[in-house]
Amino acid sequence: MTNEGQAGLVEARPEVEGETESRLSFTEGAIELIEQLWSLHGPLMFHQSGGCCDGSAPMCYQEGEFRVGGQDILLGTLALNPDASGKAREIGFWMSREQFTLWAHTHLTIDAVVGRGSGFSLEAPEGKRFLIRSRLL
Repeated sequence: MTNEGQAGLVEARPEVEGETESRLSFTEGAIELIEQLWSLHGPLMFHQSGGCCDGSAPMCYQEGEFRVGGQDILLGTLALNPDASGKAREIGFWMSREQFTLWAHTHLTIDAVVGRGSGFSLEAPEGKRFLIRSRLL
């Protein structure tokens, strides 16, 4: 599904209670990098903490490598094409509750750009980094 006619954007399934419209999308470049990381590391997850420096960038981890808890909100789930055996491939995008209160009225687009990301995020050695672009809802 595309985002308001913008070609190449893939919408995540909304997961915030009571929401029916996605507030999260991924660019083609982000999907390409995600596919590359999935082939190297297996199932993935994202977390957006909202701290300073690298903490303000979306962090990509192997699924389960970052412990989420009651202070985190599942913002959306990205459904990739199934694997060769037909098994579904989904990636949760989590955000700290504190950050969500600040960004509650925004739509987020996850993109991938050339540059070095955080040492903790899986894309760091790939020469690319994930980046959030936002717009008001």
